[in-house]
Amino acid sequence: MSTQHSDEETPVSSDGDPLRLRLWDRIRFARQSYTERMPQIESIAYVFISPFFLLFGLFLAFPIVYTVYLSFFEYQSVSSDSLFWIDIGPIFIDVPQIAELQFVGFGNYAHMAGDSLFWQSMFNTTYILLIQVPIMIGLALALAIALNASFVRFKGFFRTAIAIPVSANIVAYSTVFLLLFNEQFGFINYLLSSVGVEPIAWLRDEFWARKTIIAAVTWRWTGYNMIILLAGLQNIPQQLYEAAEIDGASRWEKFRYVTLPQLKPVLLFVVVLSTIGTFKLFAEPYVITDGGPTNATITIVQYIYREAFQNWNLGYASALTVVFVAIVSVISIIQIKIGGDD
Repeated sequence: MSTQHSDEETPVSSDGDPLRLRLWDRIRFARQSYTERMPQIESIAYVFISPFFLLFGLFLAFPIVYTVYLSFFEYQSVSSDSLFWIDIGPIFIDVPQIAELQFVGFGNYAHMAGDSLFWQSMFNTTYILLIQVPIMIGLALALAIALNASFVRFKGFFRTAIAIPVSANIVAYSTVFLLLFNEQFGFINYLLSSVGVEPIAWLRDEFWARKTIIAAVTWRWTGYNMIILLAGLQNIPQQLYEAAEIDGASRWEKFRYVTLPQLKPVLLFVVVLSTIGTFKLFAEPYVITDGGPTNATITIVQYIYREAFQNWNLGYASALTVVFVAIVSVISIIQIKIGGDD
């Protein structure tokens, strides 16, 4: 049995106000008084987001600026000298100089013009880009259209199975392809020999070595691009297809005049993303072919890695990085201008 207390049982003060309300008012007035005495800081929001700017400047802005700065120097060695120090009584902070450098101006960029290995790496990267990206996007689009069809069953299973390769570790799957395409005991040559085809020197022939890299990259990223294109297909209004059917459009005409125009922004995103990703290619040629044979598969990023961390030409590697970023940026801008809306 519950007991209910009437208002007459609530303790009240001499002026008739409930004691609980008076206590709450006293706390509220004390808080307002404390707030008024606190110093007012303009743009307080910047104080709360300052950790982002600190981390951004330390881990992103500074490396970018220092890479551009380093591209005008020749790296000599690690420096033990002090760049500057701060002495505040008991606190002494010594900021060391990062490296011993020799100023060469545009010497690194001039050396690049006559560097045959630089042009070879750019040719290899462009070759892989022009062949691999169209094949990959074409396969991804075909798979997306097939899995978007209403009559296909077990769509969830097929989508997951095709997209799984993108979750594979880069080094691990590159090692798997290295074993698959091994000339002596690889599974691919075993299948070819079982049907009477001579073993192919996948990793020792320049032509086939590039095709091996293309096959590996296509296997890994086709499912990823398929998921993006499938999302774009599912956002196309069904009424457009119904209107095209009323007008007597064939399947090809519906694909050409409805699907492609509606999918254009998503296709542009996939093309730009795939182009940048192919230019950044490193792990696959490094693990599968190590840039060989005779530098036939060395990419620009792999060449930058060699110069920076194997030959310790950090100044020249920085210049290569600056040129590399500029080339990728220009290509991306051109693609957006051509494929974007006017």
